[in-house]
Amino acid sequence: MRPDKKILKIEAELDKLRIKHKDSDNHQVAENVFDDATLKTLYYLSNRGYIKAFGGSISTGKEANVFDAIEKNDKDVAIKIYRISSSNFKAVQEYIIGDHRFENVRHNRKNIVLTLAKKEFQNLKRARDAGVRVPQPLVIERNVLVMEFIGKNSIPSSQLRNVKMTLEDTKHVFEQIIEYMRIMYCDADMVHSDLSEYNILIEEGVTPVIIDIGQGVLLSHPMSEQFLKRDVSNVVRFFKKRGVNATDEQVMNTITQG
Repeated sequence: MRPDKKILKIEAELDKLRIKHKDSDNHQVAENVFDDATLKTLYYLSNRGYIKAFGGSISTGKEANVFDAIEKNDKDVAIKIYRISSSNFKAVQEYIIGDHRFENVRHNRKNIVLTLAKKEFQNLKRARDAGVRVPQPLVIERNVLVMEFIGKNSIPSSQLRNVKMTLEDTKHVFEQIIEYMRIMYCDADMVHSDLSEYNILIEEGVTPVIIDIGQGVLLSHPMSEQFLKRDVSNVVRFFKKRGVNATDEQVMNTITQG
């Protein structure tokens, strides 16, 4: 079906973004991310004021691409687009199967990807309401999630793995991350399930921000304890290399015993 004029209009706007994209094969990026249904969703969100203009690419993950954008009040927002065509949906099914919030989801590629986007929105809200520093979720529409931009002047904050800190600041960040994990476990009744130095940003003032929470599960999930142990192991491993003295057992006790 030939795209209508509205779709062509937003495609023209997205062409500007594609030029800025740093991937070697922009055509493949466009095909994988901006299918007709996604373009219609972006146009719908644009009409509602959530997207005024696109900036550039922030990151490309296993299931989604994240872009900088401007909303109607000229404030930076982050647009996370879950890819329908190229996501490894089989790899994320284990995070959805067993989650009673999504018991009736049909297990095909499209529905799994749409559910993962919805799940991230709900998980962000759940964690934020409990007091964890995560991006504020603004709206979810189909496979497009609009949320708070973490950064300043359109420059995204760096991943934890790329930030150089004093030992004192490193210990502070470590303690804050463990506290976030404790709050998620004890107050939000959930586990991140994919936490590492890649999924933590550092804001000004050495404040950690937890991101990529779409794979988070509730404690009722049959694999929640296994996921928590993996998260703890990832965090402890990273900070040990940075000079922090901690063990998996100590951190597990801190998180689970409140």
